[in-house]
Amino acid sequence: MTRIWNKFIPLDKKLSNGTSKQFHPVRNSRLSNGAGAPLKPHTSSLPQYHSKAGYGAQRGRRKVFVAMSGGVDSSLSAALLKEQGYDVTGIFIKVWQPDFVECVWKEERLDAMRVCARLGIKFLTLDLEKEYKKEVVDYMISEYKAGRTPNPDVNCNKYVKFGAFFDFAMKSGADYVATGHYARLRREFPISKSQFLNKSEILNSKIQTIYKLLEASDKNKDQSYFLWNLTQEHLKRTLFPIGNMQKTEVRKIARKFNLPVFDKKDSQGLCFIGKVDMKDFLKHYLPTKKGNVLNEEGEIIGWHEGAYFYTTGQRHGFIITKKSSEDKPYYVISKDTLSNAITVSHSPATQGISSSKKITISGTNWIAGELPDFSKKYKARIRYRGHLQACGIEMAEGKNLKFSIVFDLPQAAVSRGQSLVIYDGEHCIGGGVIDNF
Repeated sequence: MTRIWNKFIPLDKKLSNGTSKQFHPVRNSRLSNGAGAPLKPHTSSLPQYHSKAGYGAQRGRRKVFVAMSGGVDSSLSAALLKEQGYDVTGIFIKVWQPDFVECVWKEERLDAMRVCARLGIKFLTLDLEKEYKKEVVDYMISEYKAGRTPNPDVNCNKYVKFGAFFDFAMKSGADYVATGHYARLRREFPISKSQFLNKSEILNSKIQTIYKLLEASDKNKDQSYFLWNLTQEHLKRTLFPIGNMQKTEVRKIARKFNLPVFDKKDSQGLCFIGKVDMKDFLKHYLPTKKGNVLNEEGEIIGWHEGAYFYTTGQRHGFIITKKSSEDKPYYVISKDTLSNAITVSHSPATQGISSSKKITISGTNWIAGELPDFSKKYKARIRYRGHLQACGIEMAEGKNLKFSIVFDLPQAAVSRGQSLVIYDGEHCIGGGVIDNF
């Protein structure tokens, strides 16, 4: 049995009446992953600060470093935390950018500075160019070269936001880091020997606390898929202030806070760099090499510029010279980097080499810090915004660090290198990188 310490009250209701209700099944004045203080208006499910001088005392304020990109999501996160009473510092993360892509980081940094000035909070710039270049860009290029399809946003979260930035924040004395991710956290703990929790047990952390990563309330914006590498150490020091909100609500509240970026367009494309054509990007690092396009019978029906430029399910970027009677689009269903050939089909769901019920993942991370229940049914997605599909989990034969995910139905257009992320209801339990199928 678990006990949950938070209940979300919509922000528009709080703004309209200036009050908010607390929830705890036994006691009051406690919220998620913090040590407890009365919840102020205008806030979502945020942990509270505690000091010996009393709840909410100035000298006991918790310090939060907010990763600020210059966008509305991270900006509102900083605003909510400041109003909640935290000691907030905005951190703009400067990353490596190629010289052939329009430089936008200075404008983004300026927007982040404007928001911090508006809120009256401290602002710092953290240079993580080397970390980003090595762990995100170099990794991405090497994966494509090997014929796999990586997910750079996953690595960006693992090595930059919850790697170098997280480490910097902790070493600098921050109690928490916060981001504008659309995801939620839940703090749960087992019931004590008596029926209800003892206050001293809670404050002295004598019971094991479990932190869970949940899907966002806004399912269209949910980013839990990209966060499967987080651990208990990360979650207990992390805040996602807008995870309980809809995107429309984020802009609405940002406007009420008079944030200068309330109507700024969302960033698209590669993490931090923005919207770029991946093929054009890779051409600066990988040579083009003309190869054959094959149909399902193995016949040559066209040509392409290099098998590593393509990913399973892609329908553009190759030339069909042998037209069929059916003028329908072709989709990549497999590729072979050794022979430099790609195979295409009119149906992206073709049952072939790219479809499987059993998928092996490596580099796995289980967020709870322990193995999942192998007798239980879960759901998983093999790509961002892919449909959740029923599955079970098995240990891969003879491979302690690999797991087999067995789906009830065959999964089409499986891509090696992509993340497979597993859920128990709305709870993200972990994931891994697709290795074989």
